[in-house]
Amino acid sequence: MQNTAIKLILLLGFVSVFSFTGTDTLQNEYRAETAADSNLVFVPDDLEATLWAEAPMLYNPTNMDIDAKGRVWLTEAVNYRNFNNKPDQKLTFNEGDRVMILEDTDGDGKADKSKVFVQDKDLVAPLGIGVIGNKVVVSCAPNIIIYTDENGDDKPDKKEIFLTGFGGLDHDHSLHSLTAGPDGRWHFNTGNAGPHHVKDKSGWTLRSGSIYTGGTPYNKENQGNQRSDDGRIWVGGLSLRMNADGTGLKVMAHNFRNSYEIAIDSYGDYWQNDNDDQVVTCRTSWVMEGSNAGYFSADGTRTWQADRRPDQDMFTTHWHQEDPGVLLAGDNTGAGSPTGMLVYEGDALGEKYRGTVLSCEAGRNVVWAYWPKAKGAGFDFSKRVDFISSFPKVEEHYIWHETGKDKRKWFRPSDAATGPDGAIYVADWYDPVVGGHQMHDKKGYGRIYRITPKGKKLSTPTIDLSSVKGQIEALKNPAINVRNLGFVALQAQGEKVIPTVKTLLTDPNPFVQARAVWLLAQLGATGKTEVEQLLLQSTDTRLQTAAFRALKHDISPASSPQEIEQQVALCQKVLKVNSLPLHREIAISLRDVPYAAMASLVSPLEAAFDGNDRYYLEALGTALDGKEENYFQKVRPQWPQNAVNWTPQQAWMAWRLHPKAALTDLKTRASSPTLAADERKRAITAIAFIKDKSAALAMLDLTKSKLKDVAEQAFYWVNFRKTNDWQSLLDWQEATATQLSPAQKQMLAWKDVMTDANAPIAKREEAAKTLAGDVFGGQLLLAAASENKIPKELRPLIAQTIFNNPDRSIRMMAGDYFSRPSGKGLSVSLAASFPTDLAKGKQIFQTHCNSCHRFQQDGKEIGPNLTLIGKKFDKEGLLDAIINPSASMAFGYEPWIIQTKDKNTYYGFVVGDGATVILKDVAGQTHNLKASQIASRQQLKNSLMPEPSSLGLKEKDLSDLAGYLLKLD
Repeated sequence: MQNTAIKLILLLGFVSVFSFTGTDTLQNEYRAETAADSNLVFVPDDLEATLWAEAPMLYNPTNMDIDAKGRVWLTEAVNYRNFNNKPDQKLTFNEGDRVMILEDTDGDGKADKSKVFVQDKDLVAPLGIGVIGNKVVVSCAPNIIIYTDENGDDKPDKKEIFLTGFGGLDHDHSLHSLTAGPDGRWHFNTGNAGPHHVKDKSGWTLRSGSIYTGGTPYNKENQGNQRSDDGRIWVGGLSLRMNADGTGLKVMAHNFRNSYEIAIDSYGDYWQNDNDDQVVTCRTSWVMEGSNAGYFSADGTRTWQADRRPDQDMFTTHWHQEDPGVLLAGDNTGAGSPTGMLVYEGDALGEKYRGTVLSCEAGRNVVWAYWPKAKGAGFDFSKRVDFISSFPKVEEHYIWHETGKDKRKWFRPSDAATGPDGAIYVADWYDPVVGGHQMHDKKGYGRIYRITPKGKKLSTPTIDLSSVKGQIEALKNPAINVRNLGFVALQAQGEKVIPTVKTLLTDPNPFVQARAVWLLAQLGATGKTEVEQLLLQSTDTRLQTAAFRALKHDISPASSPQEIEQQVALCQKVLKVNSLPLHREIAISLRDVPYAAMASLVSPLEAAFDGNDRYYLEALGTALDGKEENYFQKVRPQWPQNAVNWTPQQAWMAWRLHPKAALTDLKTRASSPTLAADERKRAITAIAFIKDKSAALAMLDLTKSKLKDVAEQAFYWVNFRKTNDWQSLLDWQEATATQLSPAQKQMLAWKDVMTDANAPIAKREEAAKTLAGDVFGGQLLLAAASENKIPKELRPLIAQTIFNNPDRSIRMMAGDYFSRPSGKGLSVSLAASFPTDLAKGKQIFQTHCNSCHRFQQDGKEIGPNLTLIGKKFDKEGLLDAIINPSASMAFGYEPWIIQTKDKNTYYGFVVGDGATVILKDVAGQTHNLKASQIASRQQLKNSLMPEPSSLGLKEKDLSDLAGYLLKLD
């Protein structure tokens, strides 16, 4: 319902603001709305969470920032997707969405004052806010809008469309929050709802896009393969950086799906979470500068579905993890709808929480905590715990559109922020669903929780920016945009504050030390010298990394020879330091440095690669981007002449760089029977990423390999690449006629028949059925299905056969594209991706399975005994057997139907054959039939085991069942 207690008056495009208190009579109505969950949340035992604010003080919060006074500023999305959510039936603001200011004026730990800062028709479900000094920066596609409060009266005196041209109007996958980093620059990100055509204040233009359209009526046109003014192709969601004056726009990483928020810490490291396509592959990850996060193909013209290889699991394929040039995806958090990110750098919660990376997961009703540990050139994300949730234990199984009456599931954390008091504030969107551009809560309820140490009162410090001491205290503050106030004030004073700033290098909080490093590097030549000395002498790897980042020159195609020379000189100095993360940063900084200028650095950088660290390998690939041929021609004479004898380091480098000059060697490795199958596979993949006619011909030749794995993989790549990167390189009709095996040619011919709308339907059906039962044909069908090129009328017929394909990987993937004849299609790969609950698995076995199967001491032995099933199958194999029971029936359990001369019919397993046929039926009863009295007997193609969908079982149920049978913890 409308909040009639707030009067909104438009004046010169801005809104006059009237504060109101939490005693508004509507408060009781909203409390009644949430009575079912009692606002109860669960946090670690040494912390406590209190309800700090709730509607009608705020509605539908999407993002927060907290100013130096401890006031929470937030963006609302009351007008969220009005095209989809019937605005006449829910809370709606006709004058646009709002930016709110909430305050605890009496220090009792709860907000008691709320006011509207601005309400603007240009604000349509804004997703980001940053309060930087007197500027309030709001992210609302297509614009970054700056509202400036010049006189401090909490009303905007100036509105500026700071940057414009971002895609994603009224879309979740659009422009997200902006923060001031430790370098003084502004950092932000945007989702994949492009295109993004943005000109910065210096005239530099970003042009980015992908194949993605839809989600809203406004996202109609988009395309990949667009080139920005730096000459590069950026696709999908983007992580971006610019100077505070709007110049120097730079892509820091790309090819996300919808990274909701980038969190930058005081070392300059980026942390993000990213949503998936409802296939249990959401992720939380560290972001390396310049990296490709892997959602689309590298040029943005294809989805992961189109690029999926037959043997890939869902997480691998969703983020292109086996493609050269893609960064590791981090922690697979499963199903969900990830939102805000935060790195907690304060001391108030206790030392153990310092450095915690928080990831809001609205879909799963939780904010997760990570304590990333440096590992090689990257980070280990294996430690993840629930930080705050509406459940004592977070539910693993999540489907976004499944609602229910349990209002604990309405807790939808949209953002987390640190206050200047050191408390953590968590915004709750509150709705029975999240995602799909839907909202079901018609009242717009929202709330904010405040997390503090148990039994300890935290207070907002008074910050005096008029003194150096106050500026230092501001720089030390845990609230990210508050410490920027100290940074800017100290930076303006130059070298005279160096002695004071240097004292922070011994601060007990290491994040404060890092902030001092960034600041010193901007305090003139003397400050830079201090940072360089620290860089060369410190034993703190992360502090050294921050120092290098603070000192480096950002080389671009427009950089001068002098800038390049200075950067190379810095790299040569720092190479003496034995630190893999530091070497990673050196490599990244060389991306746009010409090969001749950096040649002396390549060998020592390469020598640090252990042949295993994918983060460091990606950094080396970044350094050699566009210089792959130069590198390989230089190093090849030093490598073993026979490519089969390459070291792991050399093999991985050839895969990552895949230069044309390495083609002969890669083909040798791909054809070698002495190499392991995964080594051959990597060589084949490398060939597939060489965009040259010679690579296409080499792959065609590999389709004739006597090694089954090589021939099948090569056939897949030929069929795939001829539709994209290699399409124009060959006359494919002529090439396939001379290079493919007869069996492969026959399958391609059947495919042509199947897709020929003018061919007789009987012939097309024969073609579809033949393809579905063949390994090569199955690959062709899956490739066509991923691009929606299977004729609708033939899909049911294909489904009757493809789930019995002799190749397990084809059967597994078929469930993602075809529905089984008996009902709902189930995905093996989706089921395999779920974690297991052994107790639930046992219950499912006892409910649905033990009438036919025995497991340990439980059940009957009508079907195969499953006690030792773990010696035969891994999880995916067992799930394949459960979901596709007719594809690989155990010997002795083929079903037969027998009719006797006296017209009786028997159905079951033949357990004895001869003069007397012994048949055991599905009830376990044995029938002895004289062979002379049998009129007919026929072995059936389909298993007696019911398909799980007919029992009402879903992928999560099957994951639990498989985990129980395999004894997976």
